[in-house]
Amino acid sequence: MIRIVVVDDQPLIRLGLRVLIETEDDLQLAGEAGEGPAALSLVRRVRPDVALLDIRMPGLDGLEVLKAIVADPVLAATRVVIVTTFALDEYLFEALRAGASGFIVKDTDPAELLRAIRVVAAGESLLSPTMTRRLIGAFTARPALHAPDLSDLTAREREITALAGHGLSNDEIAGRLVISPATARTHVSRAMIKLGARDRAQLVVLAHQAGLVTPPE
Repeated sequence: MIRIVVVDDQPLIRLGLRVLIETEDDLQLAGEAGEGPAALSLVRRVRPDVALLDIRMPGLDGLEVLKAIVADPVLAATRVVIVTTFALDEYLFEALRAGASGFIVKDTDPAELLRAIRVVAAGESLLSPTMTRRLIGAFTARPALHAPDLSDLTAREREITALAGHGLSNDEIAGRLVISPATARTHVSRAMIKLGARDRAQLVVLAHQAGLVTPPE
């Protein structure tokens, strides 16, 4: 059973998400909140598998709630999905860098939202190759961030981190390098551990910061 917390300052949005979640046998609504401090308190109390988090809220914005969740060792298993009105919210890149597992837009098809919850709960990210390119393109003009130290990565791990940074899945990486998906998954996991990435979405951001990802033309 995947336990979910819904956080949004719009009651109608919370209602829609609640109804959607409650129709699925493998999903359980663990609670909901309408503003930042209550959201953080709720997440700490129920320790959900997935938190659907609105980024623009009164009291404490979603980015601050996200950072508090990521910094709490007790919540290491909780995955955060940012819920935004726009596909490229101004805080989105910072949210991914801070440890969000991905994002969805509020007009997402219900079936896609359910898939997203299950993907994140399984430890994957919500960054498709197209959206990864858009994210990188949107933020390459920003001042350079501190590049992560790649010295502990093997040559193969660097190669696979670069491919993950372009948004390729384990199966796609395996096909590109002619290795098994299990081997690709192992290399991705090792790279995440060495770089201190919370999940695959954060690995994408680190790959970009390290200069492993070529910006789109």
